[in-house]
Amino acid sequence: MSNFLPYGRQIIGDDDIAAVVDVLRSDYLTTGPAVERFEADVCAYTGATHAVAVANGTAALHAAMHALGIGRGDEVIVTPMTFAASANCILYQGGTPVFADVDSHTLLLDPAAVEAAITPRTKAIIAVDYAGQPCDWDALRGIADKHKLALVADGCHALGGAYKGRKVGTLADITVFSFHPVKHITTGEGGMVVADDANLARAMRAFRGHGITTTASQREKSGAWFYEMTDLGYNYRITDFQCALGSSQLKKLDQWIEKRNALAQSYDAALAGTAIRPLTKHAHVLHAYHLYVVRTPDRDNTFKRLREAGIGANVHYIPVHLHPYYQNLGYKKGSCPVAEAAYTEILTLPLWPGMVTEDVTRVVAEL
Repeated sequence: MSNFLPYGRQIIGDDDIAAVVDVLRSDYLTTGPAVERFEADVCAYTGATHAVAVANGTAALHAAMHALGIGRGDEVIVTPMTFAASANCILYQGGTPVFADVDSHTLLLDPAAVEAAITPRTKAIIAVDYAGQPCDWDALRGIADKHKLALVADGCHALGGAYKGRKVGTLADITVFSFHPVKHITTGEGGMVVADDANLARAMRAFRGHGITTTASQREKSGAWFYEMTDLGYNYRITDFQCALGSSQLKKLDQWIEKRNALAQSYDAALAGTAIRPLTKHAHVLHAYHLYVVRTPDRDNTFKRLREAGIGANVHYIPVHLHPYYQNLGYKKGSCPVAEAAYTEILTLPLWPGMVTEDVTRVVAEL
């Protein structure tokens, strides 16, 4: 369908292509200087001290769980209103995801539900900045400090967002980003973990390269061949040409966040007074608007009719604990009633920086 309007899409410019081509013509295609440059660029943008670029956002989550030492018998509290990877990373390490319910207005992790879910086995909290709106990080930090828990921000929706003037990337012990094509900037596939703790960063950097403490390019530069594997890691490396694309895209992030907010404001105004209700946005945040999510009383029919009209509406998400895999693990329907009720109503409308106001008008007219 030629006039199909997707819910999200990458924007690639000639400058991005040139940046990638430059690396393709260079000496290093992986573990080279473009990776370090992208890490430094993300640190400079977010204010984080250390960054580790990896193959995708899921690898970033896995690296975070590894660095925190999550293992068998450990519990990690996580939201059900997210992509499955936010919880799967706990299972990868042998830990147990514990789902805490969300706030009904924002669908962000509810701090009161987090507090109620803590047991002597709890080791960490993973909070997701759902749709691009930062969580209640003051409350979550208070809970984490009180119970001596690690605090992880799944910021895969929220690069470029801010909470009370502080950039996403500086609000938790570890923050995870994704650079999938529908995200704010893209490397094709790709992810990054940022942290202020040098030991956590060191552990995650080794984890992405089989648990080996040096890379091939580092050994070549030093004239050494010797290396040792000190931990069980994975091949979660990202290429230099992907990172060159990421650095190029990052230069445009602020203008794209501004455009996403303008489009969201157009939706808000057009939907005011109708039965279609946008999620609540707090005044103290800079919303990154990865997704524009509304609640509608007839979600499935609305989805069907929008798709028939060439509008790429979507649903984010089936609560993780309702997936068959998690049901087979013993997770029960009814354990997160707010998220489960929201799931029957939520609909994601198209929103990405390449859209124009007329696209919003078209979507609203079909609604």
